[in-house]
Amino acid sequence: MLELALLAALAIDPKDLKSLEARKNFWSFRPLARPEASSIDELTKAAAPADRRTLIRRATLDITGLPPTFAEVQAFLADRSPNAYEKLIDRLMATPQYGERWAQRWLDVVRYADTNGFELDAERTHAWRYRDYVIRSFNASKPFDRFLKEQIAGDELYPGDDEALIATGFHRAGPQHLVGGNQDEELNRQEVLIEMNAGVGSVFLGLTVQCARCHNHKFDPILQADYYRLSAIFAGTEGRDVSIASSGDWAAHAIERWEWERRIAPVNAAIAEIEKPYRERLRAEKREALPADLKAALAIPREKRTPEQQTLAKNAQDQSTPSWDEVLAALSPADREKRTALRKKLHDIELDEPPPPPHAYAAVNNGKPHATHILKVGDHKMKLGTVEPGVPTVLALALGGAAGGEVTREASGRRSQLANWLASPSHPLTARVFVNRMWQFRLGEGIVRTPNDFGALGERPTNPKLLDWLASEFVASGWDIKKLDRQILLSGAYRAVRPVKRRIDAEVLRDSILAVTGQLNTKMFGPPVKTPLEPEVYDLIFTEYEADNLWPLPRDPREMQRRTIYLLNKRTVRLPMLANFDHPDAMSSCPQRAESTHALQALSMLNSDFMTRAADTLAAKLGKADPVRDAYRLTLARDPRPVERTMARDFFAKGGTLADFSLALLNRHEFVYVP
Repeated sequence: MLELALLAALAIDPKDLKSLEARKNFWSFRPLARPEASSIDELTKAAAPADRRTLIRRATLDITGLPPTFAEVQAFLADRSPNAYEKLIDRLMATPQYGERWAQRWLDVVRYADTNGFELDAERTHAWRYRDYVIRSFNASKPFDRFLKEQIAGDELYPGDDEALIATGFHRAGPQHLVGGNQDEELNRQEVLIEMNAGVGSVFLGLTVQCARCHNHKFDPILQADYYRLSAIFAGTEGRDVSIASSGDWAAHAIERWEWERRIAPVNAAIAEIEKPYRERLRAEKREALPADLKAALAIPREKRTPEQQTLAKNAQDQSTPSWDEVLAALSPADREKRTALRKKLHDIELDEPPPPPHAYAAVNNGKPHATHILKVGDHKMKLGTVEPGVPTVLALALGGAAGGEVTREASGRRSQLANWLASPSHPLTARVFVNRMWQFRLGEGIVRTPNDFGALGERPTNPKLLDWLASEFVASGWDIKKLDRQILLSGAYRAVRPVKRRIDAEVLRDSILAVTGQLNTKMFGPPVKTPLEPEVYDLIFTEYEADNLWPLPRDPREMQRRTIYLLNKRTVRLPMLANFDHPDAMSSCPQRAESTHALQALSMLNSDFMTRAADTLAAKLGKADPVRDAYRLTLARDPRPVERTMARDFFAKGGTLADFSLALLNRHEFVYVP
C-alpha cells in the first residue's frame, strides 16, 4: 500500500486507491508471462499454406509497399531450394522500401502530417525530418526501446545527437491550433499538453488516457489526477525549431538568400506598382463606408490616440485594407494581363528559393515548468488542486508501488524518467502494444483488435498466450524489430491461405500504379512534395485566378512521382484518390485503416486525371509483338491465361484501345487486393 503522505501528494482519494488496488490485475496490467513455446506456429492453428505465386505477391506488397515484377516472381518460382521463402523475406527486409512501408504505419498512429491542421493549416517547414527519422530507424532495425526513448526524451537522454533531437518531433506530430488575432495563451498551452498526453497514451500505452481529462475514467482505472500527473511531465516542455546547421550552412544560406532576393525584388515591385492605384481606390472606398467612430479614430494622430482609439484605429485599418482577390477583381483587362505575366515569372523564381538551414522540429525543455492543476471538467479556467508529475497510479501499483511511478520535480529529466519507465522490460504494456501492432500490420487484424485500447472497453486478446510470447521474445531479443517481424513473416499464420483478401492501402495503390507504369521516382527523404490538385479541389480551396498559383508544383515533374509518403500531407487538403481509399486525416491517431467500399473509389480509378495518365503511359510501354502479354506481365507479374487472351481479342475487335485495356488491368481486383 502507498503511504498516506504520498496519496496526498498524488491527490488520490484513499477510496480510489482501494479500487485501483483491486483492478491492477486487469489482463493488460499483469506482468508478461512467457508461455513454453519455441515458435509462433506452436501457438497458432494455421490453415494450409498459400501457393508460391500468392506468397511472393503478398510478401512484396506487405514488406515494401510495391508489387513484385514479373522477373522477381519467375526467379522465386524457379528457386526450388527449401529455404527459398526465407531468402525472399530476407531480401525484401533488406531493401530501403522496408522502412518506408513501416514508417507509414507508424506515422498513422502518431498523427503525423506536414501542416498544423484547423482553419489556418500552415505548413511545418522542418517537420519532414521526423518522417525521415522514422524511415531510417526502421531500416536500421533500431531497437524499439531506443526508438521510444529518443521520441519521448531524445534531447535529455542523448544530448548532442541530432537524430535524437529530431525524434522528439513525436510530441509535435499531431494537430496544433495556431491562428492569428487575439489568443488565449493558457488555452493554447493546454491544447498542446492534451496532444502530448494523447500521443503517449495511444501510441505507447495503448490506453484512452484522454478520457480522464474531465473526470475519473468511467471504465479504466485511470484517475483524473493521473491524467494531470502525466500532463505535468510535459509542463516544462515546449515545441521549438532548433538549429542543427553548421556555421558554414548559415553563411552559405545568407549568400544564396541575398542573391535570390535580388532576383525576386524587382518582380514584386513591378506587381505592386500595377496594383497600387487599385489598392488606393479600394482603400478610399472602404474608409468612406466605415462607421463614424472608426473614421474619427483614424483622423486622430497616432501619438495622440487613447488606448480605446488605438483599438478603433486598428480595426479601421483592418477593415479598409483591400484583400488581394478584391484587388484582382478590380484590375482592368490590360493590367491583369501584365500582372499575370509577372506572376508567372515570380512563381518561376520562387521555385529557386533557398531552403532554410537545417532545423529539428523538436520538443525541448524551457527550464520553467508551470504548476499543473487538476481542471474541473477539463476547463483551464476552473483550476482545482495541483499535482506533481507522475505516471498512471494503477500502472505504478502493477509495477510494484510508488517506485514504479515517481517522476522528478526538477525542470529537466521528467521526460527521461517517463521514457525509461516505458522502456522497462517489466512494463506490462509497452511490448504488448507494439507487438500487437506488428501482428496487425502483417496479418490484417491484431491479436487485440483494438490496437489503441488495451483497457476495459477494448477487446480481449484472441490468443493471449501468443501475445505474451511475442512480447517476451521481443524484449528478450533486445527489442529487435526486424527479428520479430521476420518471425511473423516466416510463420505458418502469415503464409496461410486467406479466406478474405485485404485491399491495399491508398499509398500502396498509388505507388503500385506508378511502379508498374514505369513512372515511380524512388528517391528517398527530403522536404515534402506537392502534386497536382484536381481543378475542382483547387478552385474550392483557393481561387479561380490561376496566375496567383497558391499550390506551386515542383519544376521537375519527376518529383511529383515520388512515393506517397513523401507527398505533402496537408490535413485540410487531402488528395481525392487517397481520401477515397481511406487515407487517414491525421487529426487523430489511426491504429488501423478503415476499408470502405463506395462509388467514389470506382470514379477515382476509372475517371481521374491520374489514372488516365497512368493508363496512357502503360499503353505506350507495351510492345507491338504481344501487347496483351506485356500488359499482364507489367501489372500482374504473370502471363495471361487463354481465356483472358480471348477476352482481350474480343475487346480490341470491338474498338477497344490499349489505353482502355491498360486501365482495366489497373482496376483488376488482382491488382488492388493483397492475396
